Amino acid sequence: MIRVAIVGATGYTGEELVDILSNHPEVELTSLTAIIDAPTKFSTLYPYFKKRVDLICKELDIDEVSRVSDLVFLALPHKISMEIAPKFLQNGKRVIDMSADYRLEDTDEYKKYYGISHKDTANLKKAVYGLPELYRSKIKDAQLIANPGCYPTSIILATAPVVKEKASALEQIIADSKSGATGAGRKADISLSFGEVDQNLKAYKINEHQHTPEINQEISRLAHKKISVVFVPHLVPMRRGILSTVYIKLNKKPQEADIHELYNKFYEKEYFVRVFEKKTLPQIVSVVNTNFCDIGLKVDGERGMVIVVSVIDNLRKGASGQAVQNMNIMYDFDEKTGLV
Repeated sequence: MIRVAIVGATGYTGEELVDILSNHPEVELTSLTAIIDAPTKFSTLYPYFKKRVDLICKELDIDEVSRVSDLVFLALPHKISMEIAPKFLQNGKRVIDMSADYRLEDTDEYKKYYGISHKDTANLKKAVYGLPELYRSKIKDAQLIANPGCYPTSIILATAPVVKEKASALEQIIADSKSGATGAGRKADISLSFGEVDQNLKAYKINEHQHTPEINQEISRLAHKKISVVFVPHLVPMRRGILSTVYIKLNKKPQEADIHELYNKFYEKEYFVRVFEKKTLPQIVSVVNTNFCDIGLKVDGERGMVIVVSVIDNLRKGASGQAVQNMNIMYDFDEKTGLV
């Protein structure tokens, strides 16, 4: 049994963590903190937790949280975690950070996309990118996990087999992604209000989204060469879920049977990645409230194109579910514990 604290418990990802961990047989939730007017029972803030999680949620006191926890989840906005994570690490706590603060190796890229210089470069060098399907062995012994972003998770898992095995043939990657409104976090923003989102669909931040350098970093690492993905995110009128359609252009004519075999082999031991049969494509409804990434394939041999459709729940495999999957690896629990 490990003692777990959640900092930022009242945001979408924090709330989702509470939901998952309250049912985890190896976890004792010992601390919930957030920016809050007064100490309040978590079940008062979210009544569906009544008799499940009656912990008092209060303002953060790092020393107090450190005394009662072994592992700390930071469900905080970008640019804040890098001020808090070092203090928990100094206190000997393991940390899983849900923000982007420890995902990018290049601090110039961080400053370009997040607008400020990185304040904790020492720990940045030690952080492990928490995508289990690629970095499981490093995750196991890590003190600090940089939990991946939701869009990058959907796109990296969609492309990894082709990028890794056919890097020399890669010409271009275009990722067209559509996300529900919770992907932007719980915040006051007119553009995310019901009246703006309902019955609407829009593209935004084309090739400027803050997840762009994260996607490029990880795909380039797989390919062992610099890759610049064309990334076009969209906001769709639903609460949760991401669907990414990724177009991978090769300079050789791919065969559909070979590509399916490649994906099936690459993910054959990965419980949370489900590769669909030929002529079958995944849908968001199949992954909502799960930690699965579902992948469907279509090959256009004449155009040298592999088209991959991946779907995830942005709050589960795209955030809190994946964070718990990382925790399970770190503490040698069955990877599926609390997630199925």
